[in-house]
Amino acid sequence: MNKIMVVDDEQSIRIMLRRVLSDWQYEVNEAKNGTEALNKMNKEKYTAILLDLRMPEMNGLQVIEKMVEMDINTPVIMMSAYGTVPEAVEAIKLGAMDYLVKPFDLDELKMTLERIIRQDEIKNENQYFREEEERRFNFKEIVGQSSAMKRVLEMVKKVAPLPTTVLITGESGTGKELIARALHQNSPRREKPFVVANCVAFSPSILESELFGHEKGAFTGADSRRIGRFEIAHGGTLFLDEIGEINIATQAKLLRVVQEKEFERVGSSTSIKVEVRLIAATNKDLEKEVKEGRFREDLFYRLNVFHIDIPPLRERKEDIPRLVQHFITKYNQVLNKRITAISSEGVSLLMDYSFPGNVRELENIIERATIMCNSNTIEKELLFFLEQKNASPKAGTLKEMEREMIKKTLLQNNGNRTRTAQHLGMSRRNLILKLKEYQIVIKPER
Repeated sequence: MNKIMVVDDEQSIRIMLRRVLSDWQYEVNEAKNGTEALNKMNKEKYTAILLDLRMPEMNGLQVIEKMVEMDINTPVIMMSAYGTVPEAVEAIKLGAMDYLVKPFDLDELKMTLERIIRQDEIKNENQYFREEEERRFNFKEIVGQSSAMKRVLEMVKKVAPLPTTVLITGESGTGKELIARALHQNSPRREKPFVVANCVAFSPSILESELFGHEKGAFTGADSRRIGRFEIAHGGTLFLDEIGEINIATQAKLLRVVQEKEFERVGSSTSIKVEVRLIAATNKDLEKEVKEGRFREDLFYRLNVFHIDIPPLRERKEDIPRLVQHFITKYNQVLNKRITAISSEGVSLLMDYSFPGNVRELENIIERATIMCNSNTIEKELLFFLEQKNASPKAGTLKEMEREMIKKTLLQNNGNRTRTAQHLGMSRRNLILKLKEYQIVIKPER
C-alpha cells in the first residue's frame, strides 16, 4: 500500500486529508511541523509528501531544502492557501513535483497524487533497468580502463545480444574465454548452457567425438552412446577455444554444422538439428593459416563474421595497477589474507616487465606474491624474479637464473629451508634436491 505523509500545522487539514486519503486506500501518516516530518522521513519511506508551505519555525521550502541535504527523494506536492507564482516556481525549482492552492478540489488532488506516484514508479523502473544494464555489462573479471579494452567491451556490448558468430583473437593469457563468457552472459541465451571445447586438448579423432558425439560401437572403446558438445549446447553457446588447432577433416565437418545447423554423431547416419551460437578463439593468425593451406578459407569466413581482437597486456600497461588490485582482492579472499596494496617500487617493476603470458601471467605473479606476503603490502622484494626476467640475455640460462633465485630467497630467509620452499612455491623436498643440484650451501642462522 502506498504511504502518504501529510505535513500541515493545522490539525483540521490533517484530519480531513487523512480521512480522504484513507478512503482512497492510502496509508496515511501526519506531521504538524517540518522538524517532525523530517524525523519521520528519516525513519520511514513514503510514496509522497503533502507539504504545507506556510508553517511556523520551518516553512515548506525549507523542508524541501533539508530533504535535499538528507538525500530524501520522496515526491512532494506543495500546498498553500496563499498561492503565488514565485512561490510555486521556487517550490518546483527545489524539487516539488506539483503545487496545489487551498482549498483545492479533491478530484484534482486525487489525479495529482496518482500522476506523481506513476511518474515515480516509471522513474524507479528506469533506474532499475539502467542498473540492470550496468550490472549485465559490469564484467567483474574483465578489468581494464585503457582505450584498447574500452573498445573491446564496447564491441562485446554491441554483439552480445545478437546470434552472430564471433571470432576472438589474441595471445595466450589475454582473456579470450572471459570475453566469450561475457558474450554469453549478456545475451538472450544466458539461461542456456555455455559449453567449452578446448580443441588443442584432444587428438583429432577424440575431438570429433567430443564435438559431435558417437554411437555405441562406433569405434574401439565406444561402449555406449555419447552426446557431443554441440548437442549439450543446444539453445546456448558453444565456445571453441584454440580453433586454429583442428585438422582439415574436422574443419570440414564443423563447416557443415555452421552452415546447415545439423550433424551426425560418429557411427551414425541420422542427422541431428542443433541451434547453437558459436564463438571461436585462437592465438594464431588464421588468415596466414588459410594462405598456407592449414585452415579452410570457407570456414574462416563463416567464423569471422564479427571479430574481436584482445590486445596483449604490454600494449595496455595502464591497466596493470587496476588488474593488480583486482587480483589482490581476489586472492585475499581465496587465501584469507589482508593485503591492501602493492608498493610503488613493485608497481614500477611490473610496469617494466613485458608479460609474455599476459593477464594470466600477471595473475599468477600476484597469487604467488600474496602467498609470500606477511604484511599488508606487497613489496618489491617479493617480485625479485621479475628483475631477473627483465635482465638482459647475459643473465644466463634458465638453470642459472633458477639457481640465483633460490640462493637469493634462501639468504632472505636466513637459510631456513622450510620458509624458502614456501616462498618459492615448491615442496621442501624439491628445494633440498635443487640445493644439491646447484651446490648451494647456506647454513641457517642460530
